Amino acid sequence: MHASWRWVRIGFWACTAISVAVVLRRTVALIQPPQSAPPQLAALDATFASHMALTLMHILPALAFVALAPLVYIRRFAGAAWPKRLLFPLGAVVGVTAYAMSSYSVGGWVERSAVLVFNSLFLFSLFRAWSLRRVPTRHLRWLTRAIAILLGIATTRPVMGLFFATSRVTHLSPQQFFGIAFWIGFSINTLIVELWLRSPGGESQVERMAMGSSL
Repeated sequence: MHASWRWVRIGFWACTAISVAVVLRRTVALIQPPQSAPPQLAALDATFASHMALTLMHILPALAFVALAPLVYIRRFAGAAWPKRLLFPLGAVVGVTAYAMSSYSVGGWVERSAVLVFNSLFLFSLFRAWSLRRVPTRHLRWLTRAIAILLGIATTRPVMGLFFATSRVTHLSPQQFFGIAFWIGFSINTLIVELWLRSPGGESQVERMAMGSSL
């Protein structure tokens, strides 16, 4: 197994696990807000609770998208069309609601600009994957781009955690660092997957997966 593919796999599963945990935590917090959360976290929970319906319309389809994404790469489901078919409408809902969610962005215009750039890139990649669905290798390349971009929300979490942990030193509030964390997290995923897809190892791996190899 090529070393770069091993690291991509590790990153993929780590981002998937973090994404699922983030959605579950947010859903529980919306239904039953924690009573003893730190002040900054409690303020974030209140922000999302103020537009609960929109938040759920965004995060629940995102959870389904993340849960289905691994099936695209698993040999057992290589001949099954339904996982990919479901990803496209789910991704469309996630993308459209992300634009709507940006109206309530914690990080202001810095966060909104990240959403505009990366959400647009996500939807474009998803559309390209759909339009190339009869060209297996190119279809998988674009779908992989879309999946990696969406999983960028998981990469923002450790970045946010670092900002939270150092807030006593930096004196930055969530309103000041959320947008920066979005740019860093989504940029990391987008750049890494693009570099990997363009590498010789990435190209050959995508071709093998398009022919039914497993994750």
